[in-house]
Amino acid sequence: MNTARASFVAVIALATALALSACSGGPGSSGGSPASESPAASAVNSDDVMFAQLMIPHHDQAVEMSDDLLAKDGVDPAIVDLATQIRAAQAPEITTLRGWLSDWDATDDGIGGMDHGSGGMMSDDDMMKLRDAAGADAGPLFLTQMIMHHEGAIVMAKAELSDGKNADALALAETIVSSQSSEIAVMNDLLASTE
Repeated sequence: MNTARASFVAVIALATALALSACSGGPGSSGGSPASESPAASAVNSDDVMFAQLMIPHHDQAVEMSDDLLAKDGVDPAIVDLATQIRAAQAPEITTLRGWLSDWDATDDGIGGMDHGSGGMMSDDDMMKLRDAAGADAGPLFLTQMIMHHEGAIVMAKAELSDGKNADALALAETIVSSQSSEIAVMNDLLASTE
């Protein structure tokens, strides 16, 4: 585990060094106007890179959970609406995060993979339970799991707000804290109504 963490930190450091060196040239270094430099690449540190790398698999799993729920019949329409909203918000954010990593000369090829059970990530068993649950049971299970999932995302976003540098990444982190906190409140209300 320590070796894996050390490797992860080394790769993050390398990715950050590459990103910073790519951004270190002056505005004229690309031969174009300042507008030719991507705003996402304007200022970045290792915390921004790690935020993007960790949030991609986190969002991927939320989309997968939403897809699993939306494939079922007999789910409370309010929970269906919420799952649809979560998928609609997070799928485009994944594209944005991948674009930033590309701009920063960083990679999301497994480096940012999160351990199941950490950061609010569901385990394989948790995912299987949701996949196998009947519609009436799937709704409350989805809410319980997604509350934990959102709580993990909020912790990650607050860490970015504390330590990150990139303006776009900080703005996304603020959006995640705000929107997912609101969704947690809705999910708690829905969960209470199913008891």
